[in-house]
Amino acid sequence: MSQFRAGSRAPVVGKVEYKRDTDAGVINQGLFYLAWLMDHRAEFEHLVRDRLGVTAASQVLWSGPRLICIAGDFTRYDVHAVREHRRSIDLVRYRFFGSDLLGLETVAVVSGGMQVAHRTRRRAVAGAASDVQGAAMTELAGTVDEVLLGLGDGVNRVERKTYRAYQRLRNFACLCPPQRSKLLVYLKVDPKDVDLVPGFTRDVSSLGHHGTGDLEVQLRTPRDVERAQDLFRASYAAA
Repeated sequence: MSQFRAGSRAPVVGKVEYKRDTDAGVINQGLFYLAWLMDHRAEFEHLVRDRLGVTAASQVLWSGPRLICIAGDFTRYDVHAVREHRRSIDLVRYRFFGSDLLGLETVAVVSGGMQVAHRTRRRAVAGAASDVQGAAMTELAGTVDEVLLGLGDGVNRVERKTYRAYQRLRNFACLCPPQRSKLLVYLKVDPKDVDLVPGFTRDVSSLGHHGTGDLEVQLRTPRDVERAQDLFRASYAAA
């Protein structure tokens, strides 16, 4: 299905897969429909003009069409594939609760514009390979990523503008971009239940910060990641 929201002014294509829990073709089918829509712009604008008026039809922004894929589940390969694609794509997982409740959970949100920016950052990091400390933090972020994803099969990683979220039904950890000498991770753990260690853990319940969670964990070395394992598990369990 395709639609046009007057507020966003950009076409949105939705692909809903309800036959199976997972479907390797849902993303490819969605991309096919999106490509078909881009090849039939005149017909789409004509439909918008009939439904919403001439003004709305003239405001359709073809530079930012979005694809939303909804399915019972997605694999980590699906998430990786959409992050490598240049289109704006959302992956949404549905779950049934009983016979009359349906939950929708965002698995991945990828913006075409943000993807270009991400690739620009990767080239910048490659050009600064001589910065050993910065490279070490990037490597440490990869280690943290593996640890958080390995906490359980139900962990999803969602890229946000200022942080990377790890979630089950809700966020349980938020990893900020590497700083020069440390990584910051925010956890859904009550700081009152933790023996806070200066330079390692901090109560940020009354402080503004990116991401969600009241406990800040500062990571500088792989040993810090090992020290934080119990905190990661506690936050995962709480979610």
